[in-house]
Amino acid sequence: MYREIVTDVFFDLDHTLWDFEKNSALTFEKIFTEHDVQVDLPDFLREYVPINLAFWKLYRENKIKKESLRYLRLRKVFDTLGYPIDDILIADLADAYIEHLSSYDHLLPNSREILDYLKPRYRMHIITNGFEEIQEKKLRNSNILGYFDHVINSEMAGVKKPDPIIFHLALERTRILPQNALMVGDNLEADILGARAVGFHSIHLNVHKDPLHKHGEIIDDLREIKLYL
Repeated sequence: MYREIVTDVFFDLDHTLWDFEKNSALTFEKIFTEHDVQVDLPDFLREYVPINLAFWKLYRENKIKKESLRYLRLRKVFDTLGYPIDDILIADLADAYIEHLSSYDHLLPNSREILDYLKPRYRMHIITNGFEEIQEKKLRNSNILGYFDHVINSEMAGVKKPDPIIFHLALERTRILPQNALMVGDNLEADILGARAVGFHSIHLNVHKDPLHKHGEIIDDLREIKLYL
C-alpha cells in the first residue's frame, strides 16, 4: 500500500521493538533481590504496568518532571500494595532501575525479522520519548542500533511526542517530506495521532489492545508490516 511512496520508516522503541514489560520485570527482579525488597513480583507488576503507563501520560503532557515520574510510579505501587517502604529506598530503587534496565535485551516477537525485511528497502529511524541516557544503550545492547540512521529522542527535541516539533525535527534530520514518512508505534496518542498530524503515514502496533479506530493501519504482530511495505 505504501511501497511506492514511503522512503523512510520511523519506529517507536519501547513496547514497539524493545520488549519493555519483559525487560522491566527482569530489572525489578534483580533490584528487589539486591535491595532485599520482600514483595511478590507478580503482584507488584500487576499494579506497576498500568500505573507506569498513566504516569508516562502525565510526563508526555508535561504535568510531571522526569524525577517525579521515576519516584511517583514506585511510591504509588508500593502504597497500593500496602508495602511499607521509605523514600530513601524508593530513590535507591529508582536509580537502580534506570541503571540496569537497558542491560536487558529482549525484543518483541518478530522485531528482528521485520527489521531485516525492511533494511534493504527503506531507511529506518527511531523517534522515542524515552530518556536519552538509556535509549541508545537499549538499542546497542539488543544489537539493533545498526539498523537505524537517526535516533530522535524527546530530550534532544525539547518536547515529547505527540508534539509536532519532534516529528518536524525527524523530518529535518532525515531530509524528507512527511508524505514519504511512515511511523510505527504502540501509543495511539503519542505515536499515531502525533505523526499523522504532521502528515506521516502510520501503522499502529496495538499491543495495549486499544479500541479499533480509523487513524491509519492497525496490526497485532510486527510481521504484518509486510502487508503494507
